[in-house]
Amino acid sequence: MLFAVHCLDHAEGLPRRLANYDAHKAYLASGKISTVISGPLVATDGETMIGSLFVFSADAIEDVIAFNSNDPFAQANVWREVKINPFMMRVDNRE
Repeated sequence: MLFAVHCLDHAEGLPRRLANYDAHKAYLASGKISTVISGPLVATDGETMIGSLFVFSADAIEDVIAFNSNDPFAQANVWREVKINPFMMRVDNRE
């Protein structure tokens, strides 16, 4: 099953995000949950990171909640808000 995870950073979260960026990327690559797609949300300037967006494949939402709560960004209190929802992919135009 797919799950969409939408995370918004604390206003002062950017320095913590940058300090934990390598650990975050390594954690996602650990393979404990399959990452379908992920990347930072950005401000309207198209550059300033303000959050994270993921689509994970997992057996249960509890697995995604546990995986996300152990992410280095979560541990460093980068995110002020996290929403996790089951996701039904209808269109995928990637080749």
